[in-house]
Amino acid sequence: MHEIEARQITETVARLFREANVSLPDDVLAALKSARATEVSPAARDALDRILENATIAGAEGTPLCQDTGTSVVFLELGQEVHVTGGDLYSAINEGVRQGYKEGYLRKSMAARPFTARTNTTDNTPAVIYTDVVPGDKLRIIALPKGGGAENMSALKMLSPSEGRQGIIDFVVSTIDKAGSNPCPPVIIGVGIGGTADRALVLAKRALLRPVGQPSPDPETAELERDILRRVNDLGIGAMGYGGVVTALAVHVEVMPAHIASLPVAVNTVCHSARHREAVL
Repeated sequence: MHEIEARQITETVARLFREANVSLPDDVLAALKSARATEVSPAARDALDRILENATIAGAEGTPLCQDTGTSVVFLELGQEVHVTGGDLYSAINEGVRQGYKEGYLRKSMAARPFTARTNTTDNTPAVIYTDVVPGDKLRIIALPKGGGAENMSALKMLSPSEGRQGIIDFVVSTIDKAGSNPCPPVIIGVGIGGTADRALVLAKRALLRPVGQPSPDPETAELERDILRRVNDLGIGAMGYGGVVTALAVHVEVMPAHIASLPVAVNTVCHSARHREAVL
């Protein structure tokens, strides 16, 4: 049994959200630079230059990449031999969010009573937490600050199984076309296929954590990713909606079995400021 103190979890979560909000991962930076080299639209190239300049300044000065520092989404892989001491796991995570957003001078964006008063909770809690129990004695924590503009473009459709592969492609492309410049492209597109409606949505969000452009290990799924990406980039939306050949940096698809009567498909996008950090305790 591996004991982890709640205090250590809190400190780690606070650090991860501070770091994620000011520094883009190397894979995202590499994808943006590749997009800049590929793009043919002068206006879109200029937008990509500004995006890269912004990332450089944010990293150097320790200031947020974007004024929207997001909903605090946390993915946990909890080893079944882990025992949290000195407090409970979810309270420790929310305290980490509270401290990280205060210490990092990050915007607090969570509104209680969302359909009436919309009163700011003042500390960016509660976090949205997804937990998988896995073998082992480690706790993996992934912090994903999820901006509202991209999250608002999420979509779910319960396709008929007869619509199949082509129906999936058409739905994803239509979703991105309708989104236009709202999710601040170039985007990364997460697609979840299978399970139930709610599970497909989680699969789509989890897909965003894969290194940018890393194909699915399943050849059939990897081919689907390539076909969707090609169709999306043919839309001509381009960086920040200025037109061009790079609307999406990557498409990541996660798949699980579905009921014989169902074909759930979910789309979740993240903007060019694709922020996340992780740690293993």
